[in-house]
Amino acid sequence: MNATWSEYLRDKPAAVTALAIFAGSLVTLLGAWYFQFVIKLPPCPLCLEERLPYYVVIPLSFLLGIAALLHAPRNLVTVGFAAVLVAMLCSAGLGAYHSGVEWRFWAGPTDCSGPLSDFTAKGPLLNQLRSIRVIRCDEAAWRFLGLSLAGYNVLISLALALVAALGLTVRSRTN
Repeated sequence: MNATWSEYLRDKPAAVTALAIFAGSLVTLLGAWYFQFVIKLPPCPLCLEERLPYYVVIPLSFLLGIAALLHAPRNLVTVGFAAVLVAMLCSAGLGAYHSGVEWRFWAGPTDCSGPLSDFTAKGPLLNQLRSIRVIRCDEAAWRFLGLSLAGYNVLISLALALVAALGLTVRSRTN
């Protein structure tokens, strides 16, 4: 039976490619949630923005895999892979921007990086400092081999974009 599945999937490279994107995206998002809820590293505003493309790509790639399995029109599958490619390139761009903020190459958003400015807006300074917990975008909460989670997001997003580009080419060869 395993040979049957491999033969079946070998004849459907677009479906395999789409489901690989689905699995990679899902594992990436689950990893982000693991760091947030298990390791207790709260995400900064930029971290949350970096997740947005995954919220689009996960259901899109799943539906794209089903569409390819069901022999959907070629144009539909092509548009789906193009959308995934664009979303993953946007994700890589967001991750690169965030990495640059962490390395202090450029300034980040004022709500999560840089100095606090208006101390009189919500009352006395001491009360304000006690009530506000800012998760900073310009400080990496975790690094491995010199890369932060934002840096790893760049690498993963580029890899998934490459797989989506591959999906564009395998689809055009099969039909």
